[in-house]
Amino acid sequence: MYPDGLCHVHGNTYSKTIQFLDINYRLVQDSDKSEIFGGWCKFLNYFDSSIHFQLSFYNLKSELDEDLTVTIAHRDDAFNDVRQEYSDMLQNQLAKGNYGIRRTKFLSFAIAADDLKQARQKLNQIELELLANFKELSVPAYSVDGKSRLKILYNLYHPQSNQQFRFEWKWLAQSGMSTKDLIAPTAFEFRESRAFKIGTSSCSVSYLQILAPELSDDILHDFLSMNSSLAVNIHIESIDQTAAIRTLKRKITDLDKMKIEEQKKAVRSGYDMDILPSDLATFGHEAKRLLQDLQSHNERMFLVTFLIMNIGDTSQQLKNDVFRAGNIAQRHNCTLLRLDFQQEAGLAASLPLAICPLQLQRTLTTSSTAIFIPFMTRELFQQTGEPMYYGLNALSNNMIMVDRKQLKNPNGLILGTPGSGKSFAAKREIVNAFLVAKDDIIVCDPEGEYHPLIARLGGQVIRLAPDSQQHINPLDLHLGYSENDNPLFLKTEFIISLCELVAGGRGGLLPQEISAIDRAVRKIYQSYLNELTPENLPILADLQQALMDQESEEARQIADSLEIYVNGSLNLFNNRTNVDIHNRLVCFDIKDLGNQLKKLGMLIFQDQIWSRVTTNRKAGNCTRYYIDEFHLLLKEPQTAAYSVEIWKRFRKWGGIPTGITQNIKDLLASREIENIFENSDFIYMLSQAGGDREILARQLNISPHQLSHINKSREGEGLMFYGDVIIPFKDHFPKNTQLYQIMTTKPSENRG
Repeated sequence: MYPDGLCHVHGNTYSKTIQFLDINYRLVQDSDKSEIFGGWCKFLNYFDSSIHFQLSFYNLKSELDEDLTVTIAHRDDAFNDVRQEYSDMLQNQLAKGNYGIRRTKFLSFAIAADDLKQARQKLNQIELELLANFKELSVPAYSVDGKSRLKILYNLYHPQSNQQFRFEWKWLAQSGMSTKDLIAPTAFEFRESRAFKIGTSSCSVSYLQILAPELSDDILHDFLSMNSSLAVNIHIESIDQTAAIRTLKRKITDLDKMKIEEQKKAVRSGYDMDILPSDLATFGHEAKRLLQDLQSHNERMFLVTFLIMNIGDTSQQLKNDVFRAGNIAQRHNCTLLRLDFQQEAGLAASLPLAICPLQLQRTLTTSSTAIFIPFMTRELFQQTGEPMYYGLNALSNNMIMVDRKQLKNPNGLILGTPGSGKSFAAKREIVNAFLVAKDDIIVCDPEGEYHPLIARLGGQVIRLAPDSQQHINPLDLHLGYSENDNPLFLKTEFIISLCELVAGGRGGLLPQEISAIDRAVRKIYQSYLNELTPENLPILADLQQALMDQESEEARQIADSLEIYVNGSLNLFNNRTNVDIHNRLVCFDIKDLGNQLKKLGMLIFQDQIWSRVTTNRKAGNCTRYYIDEFHLLLKEPQTAAYSVEIWKRFRKWGGIPTGITQNIKDLLASREIENIFENSDFIYMLSQAGGDREILARQLNISPHQLSHINKSREGEGLMFYGDVIIPFKDHFPKNTQLYQIMTTKPSENRG
């Protein structure tokens, strides 16, 4: 084995290996399945007769401590007990995935070469072309270097060992050992005819005898879904096209000759010469159809060897696993045959070296070979950046860990019917973000549901209500409020929107009224811009007075409309800010605002979001913004317009907004609001009403099978749209945790 991943197998045979990941195949529309299948056929046709290649699928015990890290590092703050509880939950969820089995997929390819230099040149060229072919299929794939290939072999030779693979190239020269010495098991034992041992593990290699005239594309998936350790290897050799056609024509000639002989025999015997043996008629027809496929339908001929190596802790467990694998083969009208007295050759053929000493081959065309399609469902488990937990993959039971910041557009939506778990999903992400990242988090809470969680994490709850002693000054201004050099420009736009909400008619404000507001705004901020002290910041009363001082009819009308918010019963926002709006975690509770004040309150806290995001952008920090009952913001033109701007512009400012609502219809109320849906690359879909399912299926190209995961699904179950990936999830958060108690919104459950 060489450091670049090239392996000198024996004689003049050299090989390399590519690891590839999964794409959604089982969940997509039938038309998309056909497209993927056609692409896979094209992929197989790339290989000519000079390349022997092998598809390897290894389901082995995973090395969780080495490969998958979900522990949240402690910090110097007061929340390490919460981090520990969340980490323990993640470890428990991780252990559920695949029953401790880690699934990997490889493509190994081998060629004959005169020397190492020639082999490296040829293999590198093939590797580049194969990676390009995988990319065309949208399949993530990458080359496996020498150390990683040795690790794969080590794991196969130590299938039940908990010892991690350790290796450095410099050890070879120092110790005088070879790479074989460092991966070898403690012992091999080939005493039995149909089984063998590697160390203490019992193993057996079987050959799939393909008897069915047609196979389902589920056959490989069914084998790989077994919750036991096994290795599935498919060796494929292309037959030269000219030789295949020549051989087939010769077979057809032989069959025609046999047909003539049978006809002569029939004439001599005095019966109808058209009566032929059924096998002869069938074989003749099939051979001619096959010849037509090879000549006209872009089909090639392959020699295929399908092997399964079962691995058990004990002989009895091995027998059970082999029996279950045999049942799967029978279900697909095939037979699984144990290799008698060929187990050692079977083991050699199960290594990802692209060599097969067995002479057990079945001739198949391109489309017949492609039926062993190696794609099932995409996994989402990122280990770079700041990945967060979003539940378990409903198909594979593996954890979903992703970082929304790695999306082209991290804006998100959480959609679901009442009781489906929308708010809980948002809270779980808030906790995860608070514990893992350093982002600021702002929550709009129209129902007063987030208090326990915010309080436990040391955040600031700002209760906006007529009887509240907590106040936000809507005219607060920070120099970082705008991305340009004039923060007053954006603030003026906000105040115009505020006045339009208060005083605008159906047609909005008149140009003369907008000009009056602009003059008033420039006047009331003059002293603050001269001396940046909190005492110099204006309040609504100052704005009203500045409008009255203009002595114009338009200005006075706006001033009169502001009267109830300045001196009247709705004067909640005519005060200076007296809460910590700079806390890392801020929640705006607007539950007790009346209808008239709620519109104004929503506009004001959105303005606070703009201020925080632009300030954080200059400091290089991200801001997460969660809006529960998002449809409330979309009802009013002013707050809806603000929301659309947030979804359009927050990304480049380091903002990550998340809207939480029941109905997708709310996001399609107008072409402008529809931009929110179109600018969201993260959509967390829980149980959906019938009309909403149809809209989501159309907008996101969701297949009927995928749609079943959001049709009357259980709480915490649904579909997740991440970039271009759609996967079903289930998130059943442990109820015996303090986090669950402060996140749940069920009245029947104790919220301690």
